Amino acid sequence: MDLFLKKPVERFIREADSGEHTLKRTLGPVSLIALGIGAIIGAGLFSLTGIAAAENAGPAVTLSFVVAAIACTFAGMCYSELASMIPIAGSAYTYAYATMGEFIAWIIGWDLVLEYAVAAAVVAVSWSRYVASFLKDIGIYLPVQFTACPFDPITLPNGVAGVGIINLPAIFIIVMVSIILMIGIQQSSWVNSVIVVVKVAIVLIFISVGAHYINWNNYTPFIPENTGKFGEFGISGIMRAAGVIFFAYIGFDTVSTAAQESKNPQKDIPIGIIGSLLICTVLYLAFSFVLTGMVNYKAMQGDAAPVATAINLTPYPWLQILIKLGIISGFTSVILVLLLGQSRVFYAMSRDGLLPAVFSKVHPKWKTPWLSNLIFLVFVSIFAGFFPISKLGHMTSIGTLLAFILVCIGVIVLRRTQPNLPRPYRSPCVPLFPILGILVCFSMMTSLDGATWIRLVVWLFLGMIFYFLYSRHHSKLRKS
Repeated sequence: MDLFLKKPVERFIREADSGEHTLKRTLGPVSLIALGIGAIIGAGLFSLTGIAAAENAGPAVTLSFVVAAIACTFAGMCYSELASMIPIAGSAYTYAYATMGEFIAWIIGWDLVLEYAVAAAVVAVSWSRYVASFLKDIGIYLPVQFTACPFDPITLPNGVAGVGIINLPAIFIIVMVSIILMIGIQQSSWVNSVIVVVKVAIVLIFISVGAHYINWNNYTPFIPENTGKFGEFGISGIMRAAGVIFFAYIGFDTVSTAAQESKNPQKDIPIGIIGSLLICTVLYLAFSFVLTGMVNYKAMQGDAAPVATAINLTPYPWLQILIKLGIISGFTSVILVLLLGQSRVFYAMSRDGLLPAVFSKVHPKWKTPWLSNLIFLVFVSIFAGFFPISKLGHMTSIGTLLAFILVCIGVIVLRRTQPNLPRPYRSPCVPLFPILGILVCFSMMTSLDGATWIRLVVWLFLGMIFYFLYSRHHSKLRKS
């Protein structure tokens, strides 16, 4: 049972602002909301919406966004309660350590690599595609074999079919964003806030202009009849699409990873989580409704840039360029926030001794875990440069759903085991809301394909090997 040794909440708080591993507190509520929006609006919305509509839900992908939003709302309230109680870097990993013990905390920390690092690679691949499309519009042609991974089919300029070699633009953006993160959280937050304003403006322009070009026949049937196969339209299609486009909501929990860099985390972290989630949900519903009205869902089969396809239906060439630029900048902010979240989770795990000390080494001037950012620069670049977007996207969704389930469980456990701990924010209707969050998230997990489950199990098995060979023997809590 020593696998489930818990780290007291009081010890987390005591260690947070002491010693050489202290992070700089500069973020307020507006910066945290911008951080959440910066991570949420990205590849999931601009790329996966069309794919989920074409393959799973049809125009009813709007309902899939509602299902995913419900799951995120339950999880978001649980995240907010735990973040207000334990305002420490590490997000779900830290909460699990305080509620369910070290082994579960390790599993969730290892699992969060799928959410943050792999998700950053997914967004980098989408960033690469939109950059190539934008440059083509202005007469600059990138060699196609250097904008696709070795698993992506391409057509060479001479018409011969082949596969890519390496996705160099995707690697480039990972390197640039990682350098910004190394320099400092305040500079990173400023860059993110500027990009978020641009990104939200682009989404609003698309909705307002696109609404005038809706073909109402595209909504018939709104819920296409199931093909006889689970996940291909009908109710099961809506659920599978919810599991796929759930990727579009990934990011609000990233706010909690910055708790140790927040000026007033007990108050501001819940505002950042719930505020960014509400704003993005409203934008998502309107966006998906307009997109499936402009372009028939069947025409979006395999289209990784459905927004560009929809905008091409309008008579405004300037709008097409503006939208693509906004999407590119939006992807940039997503990558920034996801890499920020991943480095802070590993920072927390390293501080506890479960990972090598290099991950919690703070730069004396920048006050950031710069070596951790440098390591993830290499790791994420490999994923972005050499792996296809569809496989990476599914891995990200299932990893995030598992993390959300464990956070919901954590709220229930702490309410029973430590009911008197101060809770600046209390999730309503406990245990009902956490249980509903668990059920909705698990139902979306079960709707994902078997290969995705196999990859999750293999990844977690590798994590367990590392835990028993290294982490268990270096745990500072266990030594003390």
